[in-house]
Amino acid sequence: MSRTGEIQTGKNRLVDGKPELLVLRALKLGDLLVAVPALKALRREFPGHRLRYAAQGWLSDALGLVGGYELLPTHGLDEPLAMDPGVVDVAVNLHGSGPESAGRVAALEARRTIGHKSDFFDGPPWRPELHERERWVRLLEWHGIEADPLDVHLERPHVPSPVPGATVLHVGAAYGSRLWPADRFAAVARELDQAGHHVVFTGGASEKDRAAEVCRLAGLPDEAVLASKLGLAEFAATIADAKVVVSADTGAAHLASAYGTPSVVLFGPAPPEIWGPPPGPHTVLTNAELRLGETFAEQPDPALLAVTVPDVMAAVRGLGLL
Repeated sequence: MSRTGEIQTGKNRLVDGKPELLVLRALKLGDLLVAVPALKALRREFPGHRLRYAAQGWLSDALGLVGGYELLPTHGLDEPLAMDPGVVDVAVNLHGSGPESAGRVAALEARRTIGHKSDFFDGPPWRPELHERERWVRLLEWHGIEADPLDVHLERPHVPSPVPGATVLHVGAAYGSRLWPADRFAAVARELDQAGHHVVFTGGASEKDRAAEVCRLAGLPDEAVLASKLGLAEFAATIADAKVVVSADTGAAHLASAYGTPSVVLFGPAPPEIWGPPPGPHTVLTNAELRLGETFAEQPDPALLAVTVPDVMAAVRGLGLL
């Protein structure tokens, strides 16, 4: 025994009686959710393995909705993965195709490595035009693992929605390039409220002030602001039981896809051909001809600014919700 619970078996080790499979994808919530079809396929392919997912610790609740995986807290690619060489049996690079992620995975010295072609291991070439769900499914298929890009469904959260049947406006985003103007969100909120919708505003702690501003501009009560008040499980439950979700292309939109919740998704710098929702009650709004595509820009992308309040209301109406 090399350490408690581990049995030495040649180069690789059994941990708690199971071989280890580790997936690297140290990114955000939306990145986890578009990888769900690949994660489910890996779970089916390796039913006897202990499954780990290397990402930031705050994603633990969301990962629990996929089922079967444990989180290995990993800040990013700036430090080695917290696994000794030789412990991992199967290592999977779902982070990217660059030398940083490939190098971190190669350092695990796994018996089998699954990733795109790199200086460290063989695999399919990276194709930037593929949708994210298709990209990771294609990767697994190249390595002989069957996967379905439409297998996006998540398990139900273990907590109930605090506002079942609410209309969710997720008014924040990670970057300024994805921030639809607050006054437009407010106008949509006001019209939906007048149409009988129970409107709430979601977001993280950093988006609380923006959500409060939109709420104030819409003339709705402070209680409508749920930003910073929900844990990740409660947030998922809120999206799962929502009447409709209006959001930029953020984790909220991907959760709506995972639960089949009707959604209107506003796209700016990212093309919906790569990040958009699967078939279902989801409407994408953007203007590709105006897109600059500068993800880290401080100002909203022109493709996003081209979307108007009447566009959003027409989309909600088109979903049969007005």
